[in-house]
Amino acid sequence: MEKKIVIKIKELLVKNNISLRELSRLTDIRHATLSELSNHKRENINFQHIVKIADALDIEDIREIIDLVDE
Repeated sequence: MEKKIVIKIKELLVKNNISLRELSRLTDIRHATLSELSNHKRENINFQHIVKIADALDIEDIREIIDLVDE
């Protein structure tokens, strides 16, 4: 069974009560890029983006941002 990495943007937005646009502003990551991550449309993950998201949302455990799931 194959696995894939999922970025949990939608869950983070709900948990932190912010919009995708606000997360974009906080992280200085393009709105379109965050949208693609949120909708699992991106094939490559820029780990610098993960760091920026963690910093902006005061996250210390990377498992709050990414998950490994069965495809």
